[in-house]
Amino acid sequence: MFELWCLHIPVEDRTSFEGLVELVETTVKSESSRASDRPVYLVGESVGACVALAVAVRNPDIDLVLILVNPGTSFHKSQLQTLSAFLDFVPEPFHLTTPQLLTFLTGNFMKITSTVVGRGFSPEEDNTLSEITSSLLASLTFLVDILTKESIMWKLKILKTAASFVNSRLHAVKAQTLVLASGNDELLPSSQEAEKLRGAIEKCRTRLFRDNGHKILLEAEFDLATTIKGAGYYRRSRKTDFVSDYLPPTHDELQQAINRDRILNFITDPVLLSTLPDGKIVRGLAGLPREGPAVLVGYHMLLGLELGPMVTGVLSSTGVHIRGLAHPFMFDKNSEQIMPDSAHFDHHRIMGAVPVTAANFYKLLADKEFVLLYPGGAREALHRKGEEYKLFWPDQPEFVRMASRFGATIIPFGVVGEDDICDLLLDYNDLQKLPFYDMLDKVLTRDGLKLRTDSMGELQDQGMHPVVVAPKVPGRFYIVFGKPIETRGREKELRDRDEAQRLYLQVKSEVESCINYLKEKREKDPYRSILHRLLYQAVHGPNTEIPTFEP
Repeated sequence: MFELWCLHIPVEDRTSFEGLVELVETTVKSESSRASDRPVYLVGESVGACVALAVAVRNPDIDLVLILVNPGTSFHKSQLQTLSAFLDFVPEPFHLTTPQLLTFLTGNFMKITSTVVGRGFSPEEDNTLSEITSSLLASLTFLVDILTKESIMWKLKILKTAASFVNSRLHAVKAQTLVLASGNDELLPSSQEAEKLRGAIEKCRTRLFRDNGHKILLEAEFDLATTIKGAGYYRRSRKTDFVSDYLPPTHDELQQAINRDRILNFITDPVLLSTLPDGKIVRGLAGLPREGPAVLVGYHMLLGLELGPMVTGVLSSTGVHIRGLAHPFMFDKNSEQIMPDSAHFDHHRIMGAVPVTAANFYKLLADKEFVLLYPGGAREALHRKGEEYKLFWPDQPEFVRMASRFGATIIPFGVVGEDDICDLLLDYNDLQKLPFYDMLDKVLTRDGLKLRTDSMGELQDQGMHPVVVAPKVPGRFYIVFGKPIETRGREKELRDRDEAQRLYLQVKSEVESCINYLKEKREKDPYRSILHRLLYQAVHGPNTEIPTFEP
């Protein structure tokens, strides 16, 4: 993913802040000239973030991506400023007894210990975690000789200089910037600083890690590469290409995606069915093609609840990786500011979602991918009361013509179950009657976040809005993939609008048939209710596959 370079500052080194900036700048210029078509990533923690910002200020024409981890730009508002004055009165070797100073220099030792153990360290059987921690703490005695009071004073002084230099020049930073802030930072007010930087730097986004400390890069549960991918900051050229820049999820990332939906999977126990070439419906995914290109076209359940179980379920069972065409709201910088968590949509990007455009659709099919398309889009996922399982498809058959151009297989599918886990209390019509909702509505439906017919024929203007639901005793999710429809060899035929329209209506009819099939069949499922499923697992074991209706 990256070729890594590291700036090492020896303990005895006293290079000034400007000197450090020049060292990094020299390497950046060399790498940029060697591969001018690719960005150079600068990852800086604390004072390193200030160095990265300074390099960006001095080199606005170089394509840089800055990853700033708990940046030291907030030094003047932190405990470290007070600590630097306090150290003047502390004799050696007692300068290392301050907890804040130890954290500044070494990080949280308990979390570092969990990192060592969690990444495969195998201690002797008679060693406990506390013994390992004790041995690590004992090694701190060496710091007295290595980190003298004078060296620590120099580190704090250079941080103060760096913060002052950078804060007066933030307006000049043109580089794409991602600020990673720890919510449990013991030294710097990183959460507040991230918001300040987001407002001061033009191309800046933030990610907050509420439970992590100052030395987040040393903590086991944090993965920098995953964070960069999730934020949409990984690119191989001057412009982000969500198709060609995409890296498939690692084993750990896939496991995280599965864990994220673990509760939903537990309470809904999704039943996946597919249709064989002879038209027989079977439980499992034997009828799902294994080679692309393919277009999966279906109904978008309320709030897109089927997405996680379906995408991870298919990938885990068959190895088929589904790439979704998603609403631009999920990729918009301003959208992140109104979400409870700025990383709310990151897992969709990690799993391969791309903004829905004709160009991205074309590229995915050209790469022989499995493409997930919802012609009804947000209108179905945010439907009104009484509209569950109703399709809101536009009239244009453009996805059929695009699929035929690449000989892609069209796979209609249906999903049901939303009405078995929640009731819709407030829909868009209800929200419009609430005082002041119109202000939020303007933010959510501004022009930049609308899908227009000229961007992709299958999608009309679709505004985003919240809905309010009430949970109920959970039932079960059901997903059925219909009989695959081949377009290979029909390219000339489907260039004709009438022929394309006929196939389009056939696909729509198949999706409706899939939905009706599931609505009828689930009535015969003895384990539709979670109560019956829990009883079954209590008798047969928690990992036993729970039966369902006979397909």
